[in-house]
This record gives sequence, structure tokens and C-alpha cells, in this order.
Amino acid sequence: MKLSPIQNNMTELSLADGTQVLFSYQTPVACITDGEFFFTNHKWSNTTTRHVNKWREKNNFPSRMTTSKPQLFFDNLVKGV
Repeated sequence: MKLSPIQNNMTELSLADGTQVLFSYQTPVACITDGEFFFTNHKWSNTTTRHVNKWREKNNFPSRMTTSKPQLFFDNLVKGV
């Protein structure tokens, strides 16, 4: 597990299985796993939306190649980490 700050209130967590999770503030809101990009369908704030889009672009995922998931998916992904 590796925690990497990206910018203020934006952090990336790399898990042992290769999954990468984006945190906006203290909330997991997106992930890359098995070559797919997932983002929360919960509307947090404009800043969190910008964080997700910036991270998606940084990782070269066009918006058409992304899938939304319920916030619970991300909460469960990092539960116990």
C-alpha cells in the first residue's frame, strides 16, 4: 500500500493488488482496477468533480471509457485499509 499526495486535498492510494484509489479530501471517489476507471455517482462538490476529471485525464482515460458506481463501492474498497 502506498499513499501519494497529488495536490491539496487530492491523494492517490495504491493497493497491493494494483488497484489505485483517488481520494478527494478524505473520501474515496474514483479508482482504476483491472484497466477500468470507475468514479462515484454521488455528487460531492465541484472541487471533487474537478479532482476526478483531472485524475482521469492524468491516467489517459477518455470520459466515454469510464463507469459510475455507488459511493458504497468505493467505501468498501478501502474498508479496513
